[in-house]
Amino acid sequence: MSGVIVSMRRTLLSCTSLARNSLLGGALAALLPAAPAEAADLIDTLSTLLDFNRQELAVLATALALLGFSVMAAILLMRTRVRTADNEARLLARIGELQLQADRYGALLFAEPQIMISWPAGDNRAQITGDISMVMPRDSSPQRVLAFGTWLPPEPALQMDHAVDALRERGDGFQLTLTTAHGHTLEAIGRAIGGQAIVRIRELSGLRRDLAETHLRYKALSDETEMLRGFAAAAPWPIWAKAANGALTYANPAYVRATEAASIADAHERKLELLDSADRTAMERGLKDAASFTSRLPIVVSGERRMYDVRAVNVGSNSVGVAIDASEADALSSALVRMAEAHRRTLDQLSSGVAVFDGHRRLAFYNDSYRRLWDLDRTFLDANPDDSSVLDQLRAARKLQEQPDFRAWKAKLHEAYRAVEATHDTWYLPNGRALSVVTTPNPEGGVTYLFDDVTESLDLARRFDGLIRVQRETLDSLAEGVAVFGSNGKAQLFNPAFVRMWKLSSDAMRDEPHIQTVEGWCHQLFDDAVVWRQIREAITSIENRGDVPLKLERKDGSVLDGMIRPLHDGATMLTFQDITDTENVERALRERNEALEAADQMKVDFVHHVSYELRSPLTTIIGFAHFLSDPSTGPLTPKQAEYLDYVTKSTNALLALTNNILDLATIDAGAMKLELGPVDVSKTIELAAEGIQDRLATDRIRLKVEIAPDIGSFVGDEKRVVQVLYNLLANAVGFSPQDSTVGISARRTERSVVFTVTDSGPGIPADMKDKVFNWFESRSQGSRHRGAGLGLSLVRSFVELHGGKVRVDSIVGRGTVVICDFPTDQAAHRDAAE
Repeated sequence: MSGVIVSMRRTLLSCTSLARNSLLGGALAALLPAAPAEAADLIDTLSTLLDFNRQELAVLATALALLGFSVMAAILLMRTRVRTADNEARLLARIGELQLQADRYGALLFAEPQIMISWPAGDNRAQITGDISMVMPRDSSPQRVLAFGTWLPPEPALQMDHAVDALRERGDGFQLTLTTAHGHTLEAIGRAIGGQAIVRIRELSGLRRDLAETHLRYKALSDETEMLRGFAAAAPWPIWAKAANGALTYANPAYVRATEAASIADAHERKLELLDSADRTAMERGLKDAASFTSRLPIVVSGERRMYDVRAVNVGSNSVGVAIDASEADALSSALVRMAEAHRRTLDQLSSGVAVFDGHRRLAFYNDSYRRLWDLDRTFLDANPDDSSVLDQLRAARKLQEQPDFRAWKAKLHEAYRAVEATHDTWYLPNGRALSVVTTPNPEGGVTYLFDDVTESLDLARRFDGLIRVQRETLDSLAEGVAVFGSNGKAQLFNPAFVRMWKLSSDAMRDEPHIQTVEGWCHQLFDDAVVWRQIREAITSIENRGDVPLKLERKDGSVLDGMIRPLHDGATMLTFQDITDTENVERALRERNEALEAADQMKVDFVHHVSYELRSPLTTIIGFAHFLSDPSTGPLTPKQAEYLDYVTKSTNALLALTNNILDLATIDAGAMKLELGPVDVSKTIELAAEGIQDRLATDRIRLKVEIAPDIGSFVGDEKRVVQVLYNLLANAVGFSPQDSTVGISARRTERSVVFTVTDSGPGIPADMKDKVFNWFESRSQGSRHRGAGLGLSLVRSFVELHGGKVRVDSIVGRGTVVICDFPTDQAAHRDAAE
C-alpha cells in the first residue's frame, strides 16, 4: 500500500513538471513562427507527452477514487504494482528527455537579446523574462518595461499600448517595428497562446534590420510620393514634368485645364504646351545652362492673358516646372510702385524734413525740406551717402548740438536700425533752433528720419504754460468762487474761493466729482431743488446754451450772486460772488432813498401848500397897498409913501417867488399845461426886457439886443417864453458888474429858434455847472445877485416842456452864456405839452 502511495506522489510531481514544460512548449510554438524544424519536433513531442500524461492522470484519478476501498483496492493495486513501476520508469525517462529538449530549445530561444512578457488569462500581473538592458539599465525594475513611454517616443509608445490592449482583450496578434528613444530598432510580436497573451521584444540586426529599414524607407517614400501627387492634383497652379527629350511625362489637372485639353493623355498626344515657343526656348536654355529657370511670363488661360511666375528645375535627366498665377501680385507690384512714387511726391511737398536710409544705412530718399533744413549739397545727397557720413558732415559744419562723446551719441542713434518701435527726441541746435526728430525703423530694413522745426511750438508751449500758470494764480487769488465743469458734468477746475465759499474739501474736488455729487455736498448751505436743477441742466445741456444769472440766499444768511456761462470747448463755468455786504448796503440805500423820496415829496407838498396859503394874504396886502397909494384915498406923508413903496416891492417879490414855487410844483406833479400859440420873438424879447428896465437903470447896465431879420415866430406858450427870457435877463443883470453890458440874441435854425443871453459876470465854476438848475441853488460868487435860486430851475423846466434844451457855457472871470433851443416842429410841441 505504501508503495502505491509513493508511486502516486511521484506521478503527481512528474505531471507538475510536465505541465510546466508543456507551457514552455506552447510559448515556443507561439513565439518562433519562423524557427527551425527542431521547434516543430519539440512541439509534437510535447503534445504526445501531454496526451500520455492525461491517460496517466486518469489512471491515478481512478486509483485515488478506489483508495477508499479497503482490502479489494489493496489487492488490485498490488497486482498492478509491477506495471505501475514500469510505467513510472518509462515516464521518468521520457520526462528527462523532454526536460533536456526544453532546456536546449530554451537556450536556443534566448541565444539573442530579447524580452518575453506574458499575461495569464484573467490575471493583470505580467511575467517578464529576458534581457531588459535593451530598453533600460539593468538595475531598473523589470516591471518598468511595461511603461512603454519610458523607452519609446510618444507615438510608438501609444501604438504599442493599443496593440497590447487589443491582444489581451480580443486576442488580436500584432507585429511592430519600433525605434527607441536611443535610436535602436526593435521588433515586437504579440500572440495569444494557451489562454495567455505573450509579447516578444527583440532587437533587429544585420539583414533583418536592413530589410526593415528598407521597408520603412520604401513606405515613407511611397507615402511621400502619394502626398506629392495629391498635392499636385489639388494645386490650382499648372505643374508638369518632362523627359530629357522634352516629352510631357506628367501634368496635373490645372495644367490640363490651362491648355484646354480633355485629359493628361490628350495633352500628351496633342503635345499641348502652356508656354509659347519663344518662352519654351528660353526655359530650355535656362535649364541647360543653369539647371533652373525663373521668369514672369504672360500666359493665355481660358482666353484671358494673365501673368505667371514660371519656375523649372532639372531633376536628374528630367525637368519639372510650375506656373504660379502672379497677376494680382504683378498688379499689386505696379500699384505699389505708383503708390511709392505718389508718396515720394507727397513727401517732397511736406514742410517736414524726411530722409530714408536703407538696410545698408545708405540714403535712399530725401525731400527738399530735408536738404533746406540742413543746407546740404544736392550732389552730396544724390551720391547716396551713408548715415554716418551725413552726421559727420553736419557735425563738421557745426549744425548739430555739441556732444561730450559724439561717437557714443551716434552709436545710440544708430540703434534704431535694430529697434522695432519708433523713438522721439528733440535736438537743440547751436543756432537756437529746436528740432523734433522721429526715428522710425522700416519693415524692409533701414530707418526713416522725420525732422520738424518746433522752435516756435516750444516757444508757444512755454508761453502757454506761463499763461496757464498766470491763469491758475489769477483764479486762486480771485475773491469770486470759480468752478469749471466739463460736458460730462465733472469738475475740471476750481479755485480756493469756491471751496471756501461752499465749505468743500480740496482733495475731494481734485477727484473730479460730478455736479450731482457737488450738489449733495452743498445742500447743507442751499437746498433749493429748482435752482440746482437749473444749474445741472445748464451744465449738461447740449443745445440752447447761454448765460444764466443766479442769486442765492443761503441758510447762513449770506447772499451769492452767481453766473452760469458756457465755454467754447463744451465746458461750463460756474461763478459765485459773495454780495452779502453789498446787498445789505443796497437794501439800506434803497430804504434811505425811499425815505428821501418820501421826504422830498413831503417838502414839495409842504411848499405847494404853503405857497397857496401865502398867495391869498399877499394878494390882499398888494391890493390894499395899491389902494393906499391911490391919491383918491387921501394924501400920505413922505415917510408913509416911502414905507408903502417898500411894502409894495416886498409883496411883489414875495408874490413872484410864490408863483415860481407853484409853477415848479405844478411841473413836478406833471400838471403843467402849456397854452400853445404863435410866439412873436421880437415882442417876447421886448416884454422880457421891460421887466428889468428899472434894474438896468439902477446898476447902469446896457442891454444889447440882436434879432435876426427873418426870425419870425414859432409855436409855443408866449407867457412861459417871456418868463424864461425874463429870468435869464434878471439872472444876467444880477451877476453883471455896473457899467457893463448884458446881451440877448435870437436866431432861427432849420428846426429851432435859439435864444442866447450873455453877461460879463464872474462866471460859474466847473463844479457848479451841474447844480445851477437845481432848486434853491443860489450863490452870489461875489456879485450883487440875491435870490431864492429858482430862476434857472424854471428856465430848464419851461424849455424842456417845449421839447427844447438849455446849455450853459461859462468861463470863470469872463462871464456866462446861456443858450435855449425852442423847437419849431408842431408835433414836438404837442408831445411836450402833453
